Amino acid sequence: MLVAERRALILAAVIDRGAVRAADLAQELGVSVMTIRRDLDQLEIAGELSKVHGGAISTAHLDSVRGLEPLPSLKAERQPEAKRAIAAAAVEFIEDGMTVAIGAGTTTLELAKLLRGRQVSVVTNSMAIFALLTDPGETILNPAAVQLTGGQRTPSDALVGPLANAALERYRTDLAFLGVHGIDPAAGMTTPNLGEAETNRKLLDTARTTVVLADHTKYAEIGAHLYATFARVDRVVTDAAIRPDHRRALAAVVDLTVAEGMNR
Repeated sequence: MLVAERRALILAAVIDRGAVRAADLAQELGVSVMTIRRDLDQLEIAGELSKVHGGAISTAHLDSVRGLEPLPSLKAERQPEAKRAIAAAAVEFIEDGMTVAIGAGTTTLELAKLLRGRQVSVVTNSMAIFALLTDPGETILNPAAVQLTGGQRTPSDALVGPLANAALERYRTDLAFLGVHGIDPAAGMTTPNLGEAETNRKLLDTARTTVVLADHTKYAEIGAHLYATFARVDRVVTDAAIRPDHRRALAAVVDLTVAEGMNR
């Protein structure tokens, strides 16, 4: 394959998918990861794409550059079926009578939607989840059973900082469900936002059992700030599109639930 042809295929993949991983491209095109990285370097110089940790994104998706938090409306468009599958698997761990902590994120928002009619109490630092659960038109939960922390608002509609952290220190929950920007067997669970990392740790501290919800695209992504090692997390729930080698790597370091056959 000519270099120009290979780079044209790489660019087509970036435009079609919005984001690509160097390792995936290397496997698809039958070349080394180093060759793909050199191609990405040249395509970035030409202004065709932007390199990020582990791969590249189209210039129309610069909001997802490592270290920047995409807007919730944009994140919600990514992997919607996978997120719903993960939420459906995760809700099976919730029993009536429990108090659960739910962190901010589009996957955790899908989980909150499944609590309609359940006899549970919720503590959250997510403005979107609080609005959903307490909306009179939705009647998902009794508003009195939902508590929102105070704090400073992040681009992902999370409330973080000293006020949120102080509030969470007063709660004890049965389960904590958190989303994640990146999950890596070596690096752990990470986020681009320092305040969100600190508040996520406080959410974990409230709970007897902790669960991280991560769709397959989050694997090997590494944000700037660690919020939990695998020793701190009891379970990870992901979707069936996760690659077999990624699945094995995660299963080696944490109890793993895969929402088999639920994402289409």
